[in-house]
Amino acid sequence: MSIEQNKAIVLQMYEAFDKQDIEQGKKFMSADIVGHGLNTTSLRGVDEFMQYAMSLFNAFPDGFHVFEEVIAENNKVVTRGTFTGTHQGELMGIPPTGKQVKFSVVHIDTIVDGKVTEHWGQADIFGMMQQLGI
Repeated sequence: MSIEQNKAIVLQMYEAFDKQDIEQGKKFMSADIVGHGLNTTSLRGVDEFMQYAMSLFNAFPDGFHVFEEVIAENNKVVTRGTFTGTHQGELMGIPPTGKQVKFSVVHIDTIVDGKVTEHWGQADIFGMMQQLGI
């Protein structure tokens, strides 16, 4: 796949997530995707990955990404931008506050045979917590 095709796959995957279209999002992921955060346990497989995604949808049902940079090399795509949403559901044990947040995110996705096989994600959790008043 070309670098431009890899970028398109990643951006379409995030677009599907922002629309909460689970089935469309799965089309861009390998069944054995591995998801990592810099401070969390790895997620293994599409079902575990989607369970985590659903927890974010529940916490921020109107959440969406805006990417300011999309950088690709070989089979890796890096996206840098923001996530914005209104805290309307429990998140990490924190009850809904009704507050809108906007925080930075950076993702690194690996594409193999047209599917995301590995995802690294980091968000400014400290900034999000400050905005939630925690």
